[in-house]
Amino acid sequence: MSFSDHADPLLAGLNEQQRTAVVSKSKALLIVAGAGSGKTRVLTHRIAHLIRQRIAWPSQILAITFTNKAAAEMRQRVGQLLGEGAESMWVSTFHSACVRILRKEAERFGYVSGFTIYDSADSRALLKRLIKESGAEAYNFTPAAVGNKISRLKNELKTASDYAATARVTDPREAVFVELFSAYEQELRRANAFDFDDLIAQTVYLFRAFPDVAAKYRARFRWVLIDEYQDTNHAQYALVRELTKATPADAIAALKTPLNPALLTPAGDLPGAALTVVGDSDQSIYAFRGADIRNIVDFESDFSDAEVVKLEQNYRSTQNILDAANAIIAENFDRQEKSLWTASGPGNKIVGFAGYSQHDEARFVAEEIERLHNDGVAYGQIAVFYRTNAQTRALEELLMRAAIPYRVLGGTKFYDRAEIKDAIAYLTSIVNPYDPISWSRLLSAPKRGIGAVTEAQIAVFAETNEISYHEAMLRCAEIGIGAKARNAVLSLAQTLKQATELAAPTAAAVKPRPVGEILEMILKETRYLETLRAKRDPQDEARAENLEELIAVAKEFDAANSGGTVIEFLTQVSLVAAVDELDDISGTVSLMTLHTAKGLEFPYVFLTGVEEGLLPHQMSLNEPGGVAEERRLMYVGVTRAEKQLYLTLASTRSQFGDIAATVPSRFLQDIPETLIDWRQTPDQIGHRCYAGGSLQTTGSGYGGGGSGGGSGYSAGQRRDAAAADRSQAAKWRERKQQLTASRLNGKQTKPISFGTPIAQNYNDITLEIGDRIEHETYGIGSVRLITGSGNKSVAHVSFEEHGEKKLLIRLAPIIKITGKD
Repeated sequence: MSFSDHADPLLAGLNEQQRTAVVSKSKALLIVAGAGSGKTRVLTHRIAHLIRQRIAWPSQILAITFTNKAAAEMRQRVGQLLGEGAESMWVSTFHSACVRILRKEAERFGYVSGFTIYDSADSRALLKRLIKESGAEAYNFTPAAVGNKISRLKNELKTASDYAATARVTDPREAVFVELFSAYEQELRRANAFDFDDLIAQTVYLFRAFPDVAAKYRARFRWVLIDEYQDTNHAQYALVRELTKATPADAIAALKTPLNPALLTPAGDLPGAALTVVGDSDQSIYAFRGADIRNIVDFESDFSDAEVVKLEQNYRSTQNILDAANAIIAENFDRQEKSLWTASGPGNKIVGFAGYSQHDEARFVAEEIERLHNDGVAYGQIAVFYRTNAQTRALEELLMRAAIPYRVLGGTKFYDRAEIKDAIAYLTSIVNPYDPISWSRLLSAPKRGIGAVTEAQIAVFAETNEISYHEAMLRCAEIGIGAKARNAVLSLAQTLKQATELAAPTAAAVKPRPVGEILEMILKETRYLETLRAKRDPQDEARAENLEELIAVAKEFDAANSGGTVIEFLTQVSLVAAVDELDDISGTVSLMTLHTAKGLEFPYVFLTGVEEGLLPHQMSLNEPGGVAEERRLMYVGVTRAEKQLYLTLASTRSQFGDIAATVPSRFLQDIPETLIDWRQTPDQIGHRCYAGGSLQTTGSGYGGGGSGGGSGYSAGQRRDAAAADRSQAAKWRERKQQLTASRLNGKQTKPISFGTPIAQNYNDITLEIGDRIEHETYGIGSVRLITGSGNKSVAHVSFEEHGEKKLLIRLAPIIKITGKD
């Protein structure tokens, strides 16, 4: 078909490279779309152009994106460009497209069309059962670790038999994993079910095993367009190749519905479909999910006649930001060369700041955010990025104390994370052994073979005898629980007793030990950190980092509060954790990891922790291509900023529970000095550290187990006893729910151990306009305004040397000075 480009309204407003991409007639087109270059617009306009110019019918188009939201947006935008007539297009994610195909074709290879799709929770539940039945717990297998490995293998199109053929079966762990993988496949087949990874892998298998099925879909989809091609894994790559390859005449002849002869070659073959891929190798940051950067880098090798169009004009950022991004990414070699530019001008210089510590860094971020807000910038226009979730703790505390509303995108606030709540439960229980909620939580953190029945037996014994849960654990021999569970209970009880002695020595002359030391002892004796690291899972490694950050919090508390107790530490933590989200009509500051930031943009961006060991992350240093991916991650972070970019780092940072000196990231050295306006340079603060050991853990975690019963009873007696145990456990669950509700209503079921109540406010002071206060950092100031009420009361204070600041009264480190202005 012939067409004219000149009168096409779809080309209006596009730059030269965008127009070239939209009207290209190439059968293999790679659109290298730099950050902020308008790739979604180009892709939707290309689809609309194909249809409007009658190059393709809507039913011949398959457009693939990575999220349902992106697919819906693309479908909507194409519809707005064309009006009616685009309904028969397939615009979906890889998985959604495969589900549609499998629903129609599943019976070809032994499934029914109503097959079940297992989500991640279903898969974990199945793996949990298989691990328990096979005894794989003894090898420290967990559903998450096994599931992640199976997912990686399926994304590489490897079955259990494929893996078994190359596995080291002499390794007991490998042999057990092969058995688990095989059993998992068999159970899915028996249930007529696919898991999420099967949807793509089984579709590839379908096309390869049944050429006539592949021919049908190749004949239908003559134009295939893939977005975010740099994020495709091997299975997705294989699916694209299967859909777009040429089809021989014999497969075409086997089709029930004859094809239009105009589509075929003189020999009767069907040429491969036209393929358009859009992506940017510089933004490939998901290798840990299986993404293979080679898919986009080698596109020209896969398709020798490929046309490459580079979109280099940026419509998001200033030139200074783009120059920094170009300089950073230029050091990578596995990429398509390009250089981003903008017509919007140089803009402000990048602001750099090196703090003495992570708190100093966080304080700068909070103060700068408040300065921007005072200048009219809405909180919702500001984002703070970090490499690891453990970095949020200092940022969250300083933002809360400055009364700055924020939200954590794609994650959980620090003190809301499960592992942090587990550690806090231990500390709470040693100062209040009558607290049922904290005690119940710590029993299975980590799992140690204390089941629900055993827990209920101990709880009932404690309440019946009016003793603490800890004392009931020490007297568990009187309860009659099984030997295995009894040993686990006694071991934990001794750990809690030891921790209690450290927190509140019985001898008057002995001082309580520092909170950081007590927390380290608990995590070591319970093997909590050790168990997380033994799972060899990136998410569990992140949880371990969070616990190490909590140890650092405790040690900072010890340093600032000589002789401070566990109760005082819990008071401070509970108040920080319990602050309600502050309301502000201008939105909230967004906190997120660099991976979460992909695809987003903000006028003002703070990229924190730009240090060796964080960015690039220490785990990447020994991985092939690891540093290159970290460089791409830095590039993604930089190119999210529209107007102003901040790069911050700290001279010292908490690591493994201690303070360690840091080194500025190698990526900073790639940025020309003329682009950065340093408020405080790394050279100005030097490098400070103090000596200290780090928490070291080895070995494996606890195995499974239950509260087994004794022998010598009839079957009927054992059934009755088991029913009584279940009833007791059910009653205890109901009792815990009542206790939890009471706690939420502010009621305390038993006095705090040692007779010291946990305070309800860090600051009990009431402030009025005109009051004078002293802040531990900002010095003397006068209260100019009070906003909010209750826990959200905020004081607007004018300090003599630091100007006006907003302080959340209940958290601010302030004292009231007599007299008013």
